[in-house]
Amino acid sequence: MGWITWLCPGINIKRWLLLFAAGVLMCALGLAFFFNYQIMGTAEELLFQMTYITTGRYSNGLIMLAGGVLLVLGFAVMLYGTRRMIFSVVAAVVPDKNGSLMETIFIQRKLTRGPAITVVGGGTGLSTLLRGMKYITNNCTAVVTSADDGGSSGRLRKELGIIPPGDLRNCLTALADREPLMERLMQYRFQGDSPLAGHCFGNLFIAAMAQAEGGMEEGLDATSQILKVRGKVVPSTLANIQLQAEMNDGSTVLGESEIPKAHKRIRQMKMLPADAAASKAAIKAITDADVLIFGPGSLYTSVIPNLLVQGIRDAVVESKAVKIYICNVMTQPGETDYYGAYEHVRALIDHVGVQFLDFVIVNDQEVSGEQLVQYNAEGSTPVTPDIEKIRNLGITVIPARLISKNDLVRHDPRKLSRVLIALIYRLRLFGRGVQFFDYFFMRQGMRTMHKDEDK
Repeated sequence: MGWITWLCPGINIKRWLLLFAAGVLMCALGLAFFFNYQIMGTAEELLFQMTYITTGRYSNGLIMLAGGVLLVLGFAVMLYGTRRMIFSVVAAVVPDKNGSLMETIFIQRKLTRGPAITVVGGGTGLSTLLRGMKYITNNCTAVVTSADDGGSSGRLRKELGIIPPGDLRNCLTALADREPLMERLMQYRFQGDSPLAGHCFGNLFIAAMAQAEGGMEEGLDATSQILKVRGKVVPSTLANIQLQAEMNDGSTVLGESEIPKAHKRIRQMKMLPADAAASKAAIKAITDADVLIFGPGSLYTSVIPNLLVQGIRDAVVESKAVKIYICNVMTQPGETDYYGAYEHVRALIDHVGVQFLDFVIVNDQEVSGEQLVQYNAEGSTPVTPDIEKIRNLGITVIPARLISKNDLVRHDPRKLSRVLIALIYRLRLFGRGVQFFDYFFMRQGMRTMHKDEDK
């Protein structure tokens, strides 16, 4: 972001530099008065004499030039000294050398005062969103579903009696201000034929921290400290729950991993036990939020399950926060076959019981033919935006080009975060309202940080 970043309002640096300069000036004048102001006159007279000796005439311009040089030199010395002082203080307090001084100040002073954003969901879609959210605010909480019963998470759930850590791990990693090595470590999956085969190290780490700290919430807090997470990750419930889907033909399917395998249209989702209580941290995150974001992610097995937890639905409906739903870009085979954006929104409203959304973000970017080949073979199709149908529900629709450039058709966290930043500033949810410099420098910071991630 360069030197101009120091002009960013609100970082509490410029005022102290100005005060320091004023203090130096007052000290200089005080010394002149203390030792007799005639000293200044004597010095000026000597300069006039030197000018006369060297040029044969008196020149006031040379005196002014000398004064200007001294002024510039003095200011440069002051600036350098102050800069070194700040670096010394920051290096002692924050010895991490991975980021620049400006990034450290920007994160601590700007992002910490950002809006309280609570994201509700699960799966890879949620972690994708969170990768961009940490450049908007440090006050971000992810409320994650705990109904996963497959893979490493399912095994740990059965063997240790804990809530599945997989989605929690992905969210922690996405929000972490971490080294690439730490990210690879948390996502590393053991190979071979040993009992550890198939387990993800991050899942085992979270399980160990939960047992060491006396509970999953405490374990997640400890893991967040180790990974220097910008925000918080909490489960929607600490209870051992299962999902049950009631299909249009009247049949039922039990288990999060089994529901997509039925390949039937889902009528309604239920949670067992139905009276599973929400975690206090999840309720607090929803109640205190300035913005509530739902999705992206599997509609019936990642987003809606959170709304089935006792207490969360009521907290969402009663919340005064701005409520935003980010619709998926592709349908999910076995869950949302042939769904458009309208059907996604309708399913959310039906399960909550009332129309509670303020905004829906939909993708209006076409999917390339090369990208569609693989997805068509799997039975997945692009989600149509259905802008007018959603508007008829009283919801503001925000169409945007959101697809990433890689081979997988999914949300690009950079594009999505830019859309969210624009919306948040437009709604005056950041600090005291729309602040141009904040918006500009945040965009620049995101661009710089994303370049670093691409290396």
